[in-house]
Amino acid sequence: MQTFSKIFSITALAASLAFGASSTASAAPKTDFKVAWSIYVGWMPWGYAADHGIVKKWADKYGIKIDVTQFNDYVESMNQYTAGAFDAVTLTNMDGLSIPAAGGVDTTAVIVGDFSNGNDAVILKDKASLADVKGQNVNLVQYSVSHYLLARALESINLSERDVKVVNTSDADMVAAYKTAEVSAVVTWNPLVSTILEEPSAKKVFDSSQVPGEIIDLMAGNSAVLKDNPNFGKALAGIWYETAALMTADSNEGKAAREAMGSASGTDLKGFESQMAATKLFAKPADAVSFTASPSLPKTMNLVRNFLFEKGLLGNGAASADVIGIEMPDGKILGDANNVKLRFTETYMKAAADGAL
Repeated sequence: MQTFSKIFSITALAASLAFGASSTASAAPKTDFKVAWSIYVGWMPWGYAADHGIVKKWADKYGIKIDVTQFNDYVESMNQYTAGAFDAVTLTNMDGLSIPAAGGVDTTAVIVGDFSNGNDAVILKDKASLADVKGQNVNLVQYSVSHYLLARALESINLSERDVKVVNTSDADMVAAYKTAEVSAVVTWNPLVSTILEEPSAKKVFDSSQVPGEIIDLMAGNSAVLKDNPNFGKALAGIWYETAALMTADSNEGKAAREAMGSASGTDLKGFESQMAATKLFAKPADAVSFTASPSLPKTMNLVRNFLFEKGLLGNGAASADVIGIEMPDGKILGDANNVKLRFTETYMKAAADGAL
């Protein structure tokens, strides 16, 4: 099965830096909008909504048109958004900071859709304790959420990346790599995790449920576009919550939706529901509002920005993790208040929660 990953890369960062300057100008009111998404359990509702008339329904309500495009390459979707070719894109909290925000594109998290709650994992071969990772080569997608998860796992047992050797490995090659004699440790995400754990030698020793709420999946939009076109944000919220309610419904319609999303992502109903079980999905807007407004989000983003700074992913010449400002829903800012490029807001989710869409 081909897997499309949640990755950020030096190449993508360079592209975002090149495009950033042209993407921060004030946007004008408009009626046609473009949304990019890529395959991941928490983002499958966007493709389903486009295929089943839900996108059109909400766009029509606000007198606008929304074109939803699936990308087979996640990094490319972010590059295209950063270049200004799309008004909104699915990405993680980490990638939102390292690519469009670091590239100068002021970006707002319209919807906090879910967080990984076991979908990402550290797996050892024939070893059952995380401490056994010490001294090993660890195969993972460098500078990805897997790299971040490894860092957090090592911290939990008072080790650091100096105690292992990271081996950059494509997600497309991860399963095959694990089966070779040379590979003894991997960090990856579902559905690759499930596939690798089918091997008798594979032992999961740490996963994202042990750092809950840190790997967050978003629908994010260009802040200037949203400011000038608030109905676009409202339509996105309407689309998401209608589809998420269907996705999680204990009904024949809900089962059919999950089956369709599973098939579209290269798995079956059982496989898709297994991935859903390892995802904290915010199908109800009130839950998303509570999570976004909680004190845990600034703590998470502080961890993330420091990780990115240490890896040199906050832009050339960044003197500290404070180089980019990150605005929280209460208006407080992490980092440079004069360079806010990533924003978290309750606005659209709260409108959904209040029945105001």
